Amino acid sequence: MFVIAATIVRWVDDHQPGIVECKFPDRFGQDWFFHEKLPIVSVEPLDRQSAYPRPCAIACQVIARGRDGQGREIAEVDTEAPWGISSVDGASRFHVLVDQLTELDGR
Repeated sequence: MFVIAATIVRWVDDHQPGIVECKFPDRFGQDWFFHEKLPIVSVEPLDRQSAYPRPCAIACQVIARGRDGQGREIAEVDTEAPWGISSVDGASRFHVLVDQLTELDGR
């Protein structure tokens, strides 16, 4: 499984286990925003009073890899797999820089 490096920017809702707003930029520099349960994106024990921003990770499946016109290694990813995550506007497929991805072993 892969994860995209992202940032928790704020606490959204106290409903257990807590909902946070996360974001990451795509390869074009556009920020994509997500509202997700805290344990899905972070292992930190955060709450409404925590200092933000905080690092987090959004799980994804890598669909394809390639290079852009500037020679940067890029990947098309889908956040719908494995945990059904989509952005606040319903998008789940993104083009990101490979440097934004980390592969997790054993999950």
